Amino acid sequence: MDSPVPPRPPEPRPRHRDRHGRGMRGPVAPPQVPLAASRAEAFGDLVQDSVERLERRWPQLADVDFLVVDVPGPAEDTVPLGSSAPSEKGLPARIVVYRRPVEIRTKNREERAMLVHEVVVEQVAELLGLAPESVDPRYGQD
Repeated sequence: MDSPVPPRPPEPRPRHRDRHGRGMRGPVAPPQVPLAASRAEAFGDLVQDSVERLERRWPQLADVDFLVVDVPGPAEDTVPLGSSAPSEKGLPARIVVYRRPVEIRTKNREERAMLVHEVVVEQVAELLGLAPESVDPRYGQD
C-alpha cells in the first residue's frame, strides 16, 4: 500500500509584529492630519487664513508677499511682531510676521490665531496707509 504523502510545511509568513507582539511601528498620525504638522507649518497656516480673510475685502493684497520669519533681526530695540515694506524696484510689497515673538505671547491656538490676525491687519493697514479698523472692521473687538 502506498502511504499518503505528508503535506509540505507551510512557508514562513512575513512578520507582522515585533518581538514584543505590539505590531509594526510607524508614524503617530498620517501626514494629512494636523497633528503631523510642525509648529512652523501650523503658524504659516494661521497667517494664510488671515490673509485669505482680508483678500476677500482687499483684492490688491494678491500682489503682496506674506512671509513668516522665526525671529526679527538684531537691529531692533523692541521685539516687533511683524513688519511691512512697500514695493520697490520691481520687488513686490512685503509683510513679515515673526513667529517666535507671537508664539511667546500666546497660550493656545485660539489666542495665537487672534494675535496673528491682528498683526497681519496692522501691517496691511500700515502698507495701505489706513487705520486698522478700516482694513478689518472687527479689529480689536476680540
